[in-house]
Amino acid sequence: MAGIIIQWYDPLPLPFVLFVFFGFFIATLLIGFLPISIRFQWRLIQGLLLNGLLISLGLFITRMNDPKNDQRWYGNHYREGDILMVRLAEPLTEKASTYKTEAIVESIWHQGRLQKTSGKILLYFFKDSLSMRLRPGDRLAINKPLQAISNPGNPGAFDYRQYAALHQWYHRAYVRQKEWKFIGNGNIGRFNQFITTAREKILDVLRRHLPADKEVLGIAEALLIGYTNDLDKDLVQAYSNTGVVHIIAISGMHLALIYLLLVGLFKWMPGINRSKLAQVILILACLWFFSLLTGASPSVLRAAVMFSFISIGKNFIRPSSVYNSLAASAFVLLCWNPAYLWDVGFQLSYLAVAGILLFQRPLYQAVYLKFKWADKIWQLASVTLAAQVFTFPVCLYYFHQFPVLFLLANLFIVPLSGLILYAELILLAVSWIPYAGQFAGMVNTWLIRLMNGFIRWVNQLPYAVWDEIPAGLYSTVLLYGVVGGFAFWLLGRKKTPLFLALISLFCFTVLQAVNEWRFVHQRKLVVYQVPKYQAIDIINGHEYRFIGDSSLLADGMLSNFNLKPSRTLFQLKYRQDSLAGLAKRNYIYHYHQIRFAVIEHDIRYIETGKKFDIDFIIISRNPGISLARLNVIFNCRLYILDASNSLWKIDKWLKEAEALHLRCHSIPEKGAFITDL
Repeated sequence: MAGIIIQWYDPLPLPFVLFVFFGFFIATLLIGFLPISIRFQWRLIQGLLLNGLLISLGLFITRMNDPKNDQRWYGNHYREGDILMVRLAEPLTEKASTYKTEAIVESIWHQGRLQKTSGKILLYFFKDSLSMRLRPGDRLAINKPLQAISNPGNPGAFDYRQYAALHQWYHRAYVRQKEWKFIGNGNIGRFNQFITTAREKILDVLRRHLPADKEVLGIAEALLIGYTNDLDKDLVQAYSNTGVVHIIAISGMHLALIYLLLVGLFKWMPGINRSKLAQVILILACLWFFSLLTGASPSVLRAAVMFSFISIGKNFIRPSSVYNSLAASAFVLLCWNPAYLWDVGFQLSYLAVAGILLFQRPLYQAVYLKFKWADKIWQLASVTLAAQVFTFPVCLYYFHQFPVLFLLANLFIVPLSGLILYAELILLAVSWIPYAGQFAGMVNTWLIRLMNGFIRWVNQLPYAVWDEIPAGLYSTVLLYGVVGGFAFWLLGRKKTPLFLALISLFCFTVLQAVNEWRFVHQRKLVVYQVPKYQAIDIINGHEYRFIGDSSLLADGMLSNFNLKPSRTLFQLKYRQDSLAGLAKRNYIYHYHQIRFAVIEHDIRYIETGKKFDIDFIIISRNPGISLARLNVIFNCRLYILDASNSLWKIDKWLKEAEALHLRCHSIPEKGAFITDL
């Protein structure tokens, strides 16, 4: 869904914005000719004018926020061979073999002339003694061609190019020590320097008082300030499977805990408790400092803006609807950065809050529990259930899994994570006191190990997660119709929402039946883009045969990232060593009417003067063979060069194919190859 909208908006010409606005204006004029009452006409006109104004404003802001529309954007001036003058904008993030950071392109040296520019790129510095010393604000001269950010193109896989575009990253460069030169320290601003220094000091406190264990230190860093570089990937997957990954992704819940702590603290603090103005200023200052400290993610900014509206309205203005505060916070954030609309965290955050506001109280009041402890548990459970109502269709759309035991996990983890957050704040406050700091570190370690142990136990329970769920745009919209219709029918007992829910359920069932028919009859060939690996799937219905490196399947993270999304998209359930209709002789496969070859080494062939007709030839694992020789042997429709080949060899084959006028598909260049068989 987001990809469709982004492609539609990019590029977004100004005449289109004006066309939308004047289209709404003309529609208001035509309302006068409708056979309806004057009062209803006036309401329609007001609604259309307001919607037209807001939509036009949103489109205009989207256009203005696109760096490509800025004449100074580096992409309008850069040519291969130019030298980039960049300023590092954030601390280095350690990867397996590189350090990653964001850099601002301040100018370009082109043919003896310095051109002032703007825009951001991603830099990857290969690890060495010099690169590890780089800090935010450092200015560098980069002599390395930029690469456009691309996608692997594997079916169903994460769209990294779209994700990068939302952050205004369009190019990247992998830089070695000889390809960059330090030219001076820049100024990142006192406030940014203060935030960076504060984060480093907080991380230093945690690393001194907690064990150097990713399962403890990584969780503590993520829970307190959103620092995720030290997280254990398997543990993160366990949190995701149990439906509590929001605990380690700084969200509105964390800000709510900070807000409640601040309200209680300033309410009893002498001097400050008598001044509403002082309380509001201090609360907002602390909230926004924490938001910036954690990286200012869209979900945190949403909560910060909303709590700001609530705090100001509660103390100085008449109480207003919380729905208005929620809508106002969304409007302010989208005016600041329209790309937040397509951020998954932003979407889930607002949907969760909307679900809690709409359904938590009626759901809580529907069940009466006599005992106070049971009532508190049900109150927490009702919040979790209400949030899940509006978020689970989007979770299915993005993540294709549903945590079946989310309620059990949240009932224990939410209060425990709040306790850990407060314990970490206490650790920061007493870390300078020797024994108190050590004791606070021990308490934090014990609490985090308790939380991790519980998560691992829940994750190992049978049917803890419902995985590989197919979900598209239309099924997600229909699922919202089903969920929303039944929810509003149960709350209001009106027939219209029930009718909507039943119609949506019928359409959802028909759509699923059509998709199942399509899955049963599908026959495909997929050649994946997995750098340095051979990976091919031959698909027949729900079955598939894998041709490729066994080490790829053994690497869970690599397989889940590159292969699992495709198998979820095509609903592949059974891996087979043989498929009906598939035959193999030497390196040539026959599948019904299609013939293709997988060539991994030089081949021997007796020339008869007659070419062998074949549909595809997949060249893999750097065979010592030329396309000219293959062209003598085969009459091939398309040559496919997979990602297990060296890039220099692929480049050589591409030049050879161009000279021989052969059709060629380079997997590293064009992405995964997918065709029906």
